Amino acid sequence: MNAGTAPVVAVDIPSGADADVMGEQTGAIARSDGIVTFTAPRPAHVFGGLTSGPTVIAPIGSPEEAMASSLQLNLITAREVAPLIGPRPRSANKGSFGHVLVIGGSLGKAGAAAMAGMSALRVGAGLSTVATPRSVLPTVASFHPEVMTEPLEETTEGTISMRALAHVGSLARGKTVLAIGPGISRIAETSEFVREILRRSKAPVVLDADGLNAFEGRTDELSGKSRPLVITPHPGEMARLAGSTVQMVQRDRINVARTFAREHRLMVVLKGHRTLVAHPEGVVWVNATGNPGMATGGTGDVLTGIVAGLIAQVPDRIFEAVLAAVHLHGLSGDIACESLGEHSLVATDLLKTLPEAFCRTRGAAEKTFQEIHS
Repeated sequence: MNAGTAPVVAVDIPSGADADVMGEQTGAIARSDGIVTFTAPRPAHVFGGLTSGPTVIAPIGSPEEAMASSLQLNLITAREVAPLIGPRPRSANKGSFGHVLVIGGSLGKAGAAAMAGMSALRVGAGLSTVATPRSVLPTVASFHPEVMTEPLEETTEGTISMRALAHVGSLARGKTVLAIGPGISRIAETSEFVREILRRSKAPVVLDADGLNAFEGRTDELSGKSRPLVITPHPGEMARLAGSTVQMVQRDRINVARTFAREHRLMVVLKGHRTLVAHPEGVVWVNATGNPGMATGGTGDVLTGIVAGLIAQVPDRIFEAVLAAVHLHGLSGDIACESLGEHSLVATDLLKTLPEAFCRTRGAAEKTFQEIHS
């Protein structure tokens, strides 16, 4: 089979593969140009890289209650996302869809905060404000006229100062969700500011980038008990938070994310190939969208904005909003890659392809519904 040139479609799983392996397969495995499996995917379908083509999950009438994972693992699909991005009420106004406050930016990193602010709007938030150091505000404001800005007191290095606490506290009142970290820097005073803002916040918080690094060695202060908290680390940031190494995180991604989410009562979005979303109760969802072209500066800032923007619209369904955000973010990258390729893709391309990601997600969910009920 492997020596031949004819297309090969595997039924259930390619011959020779172990269905329960969550990493690379060993031994002789039949090549596959596509896979058709049934009811639900197995671990190897998601983590094993078994095919160069699509993996189709065909419904065969299995009841929903039969699809419980003993591993507490689930796959994010269009079915989970579509209910959050359905048609809007005709009487809606911008106040109906929440107000995101992005706190970030610093000298040389203004674009990160700007991208997060615009991503929140592109995904549907009603309003988006970026609070950023006074000296970089003109740069942030120049990116997108739709994003509002607020100047903050700054350090001599051009980062947010502790003197900005009172102003940010005032800004946070009435906001639906805070996104803290894009481009904020690792200056000690700014890190102290991040920790204090999180401690005081009553609104849900999405914490990313150097906002996360502010808690290196101080994870006892990182908790979601007093308000919903979503953290979005890449493996390096996760390693710093866990007091581990990148290699150890990558070897055991599921358990690292699950353990941290449980211990700190928060939601973990562990970015990378097959991004994971861990719930405080220990259930982990796996994302199958995204591609290597997204390994470029700024895509994480876009994700932060998408997460915050969806939470702003459904603050009573925060975990579902996080799942939807991760799926749409990766799908936007896949759509961008179709026309640009992996090498030329940049973060702002995702802002252009988000509308198509919405459309495809709705279409895929409708198709699945019809298959299940036909």
